[in-house]
Amino acid sequence: MGDRMRNVLLAGLALTALFGGSAGAADLATPPVYVPASPVIAYVTWTGCYVGGNGGRLWANKDFTDPVFGVGVASHTASGVLGGVQGGCNYQVSGWVFGIQGDYDWTNASGNNVADAGFPFTDHSRVKSLASVTGRVGYAWDRFLGYVKGGGAWEQSDYSVLFGALTVATASATRSGWTVGVGGEYAFLNWLTGFVEYDHYGFGTATNTLICPLCAAPIPFNVKTSSNVVKAGLNFKFGG
Repeated sequence: MGDRMRNVLLAGLALTALFGGSAGAADLATPPVYVPASPVIAYVTWTGCYVGGNGGRLWANKDFTDPVFGVGVASHTASGVLGGVQGGCNYQVSGWVFGIQGDYDWTNASGNNVADAGFPFTDHSRVKSLASVTGRVGYAWDRFLGYVKGGGAWEQSDYSVLFGALTVATASATRSGWTVGVGGEYAFLNWLTGFVEYDHYGFGTATNTLICPLCAAPIPFNVKTSSNVVKAGLNFKFGG
């Protein structure tokens, strides 16, 4: 009985050594598996302020009417390039971006039409500047921001009447009105963005007065103005 128990114990020790050694060897032969850390995704924030410049083209529709009888006497579109500056601030809440912006553009957009085919009178207009202060609401998909805007606008224009090549009457006016627009902006870098937008301006109808040195008295006339602008530009962002 003693020999049998001794044989059983020896057999058990041998099996334990065999399987224990195999497991240890397997542990030593299997290299550790390296699991890389999840990458950190950096999102662009639109919160902050910016300044920049822009350039584009302006089309200003001018409709002239007689202030007494309300009869249309002339109509043309003054067109030309424009360029200027803009600045503003944005605040981002989740994907939504809220902001305010002011811009000022210089232009030399001009147009004219013959007022009466029987006489060589020509109505001429030239838009000198265009400005606005607007609120903006947009939604950002990381680096791309789509937005709409709206607010107040101002336009400065010169008017003249020519008899052949001779200027016989002139007038100047600064008009106030409204503007709405839509655009898209892309962040090339965290501090540099580019945008393209379309804006429509409405200035209603207002009475102007032509100063005519050869006339007995100043000549009043009404002008209805609406303008369209397509422009692109760059913004330099800071803060946030």
